[in-house]
Amino acid sequence: MAAKTTFTCRDCGGQSAKWLGKCPACGAWNTLEEALIEPAGGKQASRFQSLAGSAGARQVVRTLSEIEATDVERTPTGQEELDRVLGGGIVAGGVVLIGGDPGIGKSTLLLQALDSMSGRMKVLYVTGEESGAQVALRARRLGLPGTGVRVLAEIQLERIAAALDSEQPAFCVVDSIQTVYSDQLSSAPGSVAQVRECAAQLTRLAKTSGCAIVLVGHVTKEGALAGPRVLEHIVDTVLYFEGDTHSSFRLVRAIKNRFGAVNEIGVFAMTERGLKGVSNPSAIFLSTHGEPVPGSCVMVTLEGTRPLLVELQALVDSGGPSPRRLSVGLDRDRLAMLLAVLHRHAGVACMDQDVFVNAVGGVRIGEPAADLAVLLAIQSSLRGKPLPRGFIAFGEVGLAGEVRPAPRGQERLKEAAKLGFSVALVPKANAPKKPIEGLTVHAVERIEQAIDVVRGL
Repeated sequence: MAAKTTFTCRDCGGQSAKWLGKCPACGAWNTLEEALIEPAGGKQASRFQSLAGSAGARQVVRTLSEIEATDVERTPTGQEELDRVLGGGIVAGGVVLIGGDPGIGKSTLLLQALDSMSGRMKVLYVTGEESGAQVALRARRLGLPGTGVRVLAEIQLERIAAALDSEQPAFCVVDSIQTVYSDQLSSAPGSVAQVRECAAQLTRLAKTSGCAIVLVGHVTKEGALAGPRVLEHIVDTVLYFEGDTHSSFRLVRAIKNRFGAVNEIGVFAMTERGLKGVSNPSAIFLSTHGEPVPGSCVMVTLEGTRPLLVELQALVDSGGPSPRRLSVGLDRDRLAMLLAVLHRHAGVACMDQDVFVNAVGGVRIGEPAADLAVLLAIQSSLRGKPLPRGFIAFGEVGLAGEVRPAPRGQERLKEAAKLGFSVALVPKANAPKKPIEGLTVHAVERIEQAIDVVRGL
């Protein structure tokens, strides 16, 4: 009898009896993949049983106010920047998913954290992509003693569960979840069913045993985590590794964190001895110009609780009948909108000009507080006149030409003054009530006022 197959969406896990270009569940295109239908009974039923035993006694319904809740205890990983992103350290029973491009440093960072924590607790490194000898070679290159790090080269889920039961580690890394497979499923490792089931079983093990588990995940060519989206819903924390593999700097960003704040970032520098935390990341995102140059404007952006100074560069050049609008690190659609606002309300036209905008250092800026700095950089490049030395700007620009306030403006201004900036152009609502030593603040309400202030400096 021929085996029956179904088509499963790799994004949402939805199923279809036949192949379709568009997933009927989530609407994604070209995401349906063929897989064998699992037989009923026996193995299928055992999938829902915990690998570590029964789930325990039946839970009773209680009133929310009667449930005791205390702050979770955190264990530092020995990597300060990683602890910042995690919210202070790892949590017992917590599951972290970390993804990033190949070779960006995921395994290196986790191996460093394991070695640092091995002196305080039992740790286990489960590698499915490398042999134990390859892991040992990396540890030697990084100068890690590895005397307390236990290593298991295994991809079968049941054997990994048995090792967790016998070793009883407090912290475990599984590298990577796409290589793990369960005997209960007949599909290949990395398939939607295998990734979803293995992640669910490992999460159940973490909750029942109290072992903190880190799952390393592959990413697609678009940069999103590979596998079903339910993978991100199962885990407690989702981290993304960002940065160019040709650059020595890496960013770790929290997308989801049930035990801390999201949108925190950790900044690392790749060295011969592994990843080292960067205590003053603003220096990475600022160019070292001998003299001020046209088309450059510095802004203060917020990444979680940390204010960062980032240089935005703009290049305006004659573009002919079909001008290009290109942005790196910022939203391209927002750039087109800002150019329309600049033309309509400030009289600065770029209709026949190519406009290129770049955030220095490879950082991605998602907050609208960058609007004012982008427009001033574009105006500076168009005029060929640089902004004055020690100048910063931030603020959101609306379609009506108004300059709206940015959150936590006082912290942004204090960070700029601390790093030696002397002139700031900010929304009127962000003007400080008390003068900030060494910083001259110009508060504006509209974009045309901002252009006039800059021309007068």
